[in-house]
Amino acid sequence: MQLLVSGFLGIILAGAVLLWLPVSNQQPIAFIDAFFTSVSAVCVTGLVTIVPAAQFTLFGKVILLILIQVGGLGIIVCMTVFFMLLGKRITLRQRIYIQQTYNMDTLSGMVRLIRWVLKVTLVVEAMGAIGYAIRFVPLYGIGKGIWYSIFHSISAFCNAGIDILGDSSLAGYVTDPVINLVTMALIISGGLGFTVWSDILHVLKIRETYQRTPGRIFRQMSLQTKMTLVITGILIAAGGIGIFCLEYSNADTIGAMSNGDKLLASFFHAVSTRTAGFATVAQGGLRDATILFSCILMFIGGSPGGTAGGIKTTTAGMLLFSCVAVLRGGKDTECFGRKIAAENVRTGASIVMVAVLALLGGTILVAAAEPAMALGDVIYETTSAIGTVGLSTGITPMLSDFSKCVIMFLMYIGRLGPVTVVLAFVSRQDIGKKARKLPERRIMVG
Repeated sequence: MQLLVSGFLGIILAGAVLLWLPVSNQQPIAFIDAFFTSVSAVCVTGLVTIVPAAQFTLFGKVILLILIQVGGLGIIVCMTVFFMLLGKRITLRQRIYIQQTYNMDTLSGMVRLIRWVLKVTLVVEAMGAIGYAIRFVPLYGIGKGIWYSIFHSISAFCNAGIDILGDSSLAGYVTDPVINLVTMALIISGGLGFTVWSDILHVLKIRETYQRTPGRIFRQMSLQTKMTLVITGILIAAGGIGIFCLEYSNADTIGAMSNGDKLLASFFHAVSTRTAGFATVAQGGLRDATILFSCILMFIGGSPGGTAGGIKTTTAGMLLFSCVAVLRGGKDTECFGRKIAAENVRTGASIVMVAVLALLGGTILVAAAEPAMALGDVIYETTSAIGTVGLSTGITPMLSDFSKCVIMFLMYIGRLGPVTVVLAFVSRQDIGKKARKLPERRIMVG
């Protein structure tokens, strides 16, 4: 845990220094803004206090892209790749962390797994770049068009949401089906997680699978894959329809569009709130109900083992099934004909509780430091930070240095996971105390 926490912090500090250098900037930048941008890139969030397209030189943008890629893959994966290139062996600690990250049963096959993750990442990002190039090359020329395509493909797949097009994200392409669909495909691909893709490909490779119905193929998948696919589908569908209904007549967002464009913009926003951060409509024009609805989507986020943030879809689904079990009078949390381990349920509840406390604390601190800002805007900002989303109503550049520090902390724990950060500072003696067995008592709840 400490290796992970310190590793991310080291990358962030190095990135901040590089982004602060004169060679990275077209105009002077305050160190806190360079640090904020580095945190946002490594934590694949997307909140920025400056406009990357206008602030950074080509060198600075390349550094920014590297930080996004490292943050998306994860520090342990990048360290493992570095050791592999040097011909060194992977340490036991690294193997254990990779096993936990990708939910593997054994410690064998780590090098093969990392190579597969890199291969999938490069292939998907290359396909995304080709998709973007269909639009960007005719608009910006071959050189700039290819560069824009590569940058935004990596940013979308890593769920970073940082762009170098200007100060309005993808608003200029709100009705462009190519840009919208390519971006959504990349966001969903990165947000599903490498574990899910590995399981899907494994099931599809089984020879008998091709002779079976989709339902039978689905039943062959692991419980995590089933939960991830179902909950992701529900959130995208419910999110898109909900935003379409809430914003249908809002002239500040999608009100003046055709019904087809309204649906496209609504579903794009629903997908983007799942920790991506790209925007095709002005976030400051969203209605209060849409902001609160979006906060729910941002807080849940994507799926574990990938590039997304939030409490994760599996955590939300697991706790939902746990509530259903309690309401039915059952003891076990069941899902798709399987019993979920009680330890998983406790961990999930802890993740949600720590995340809620961090979100509430951060919101109170920012609201106290920025009394002139609307509470809805502050909640949207802090939820976006802890969910590593990157959407903002436009208040990020106006935050005080204190508020920027709060947002940076929320982005940091949002990327690493609130429980991971807490455990990194818990002594081994405290962890060892859990082996003690104490008398059991019951208390009143509810």
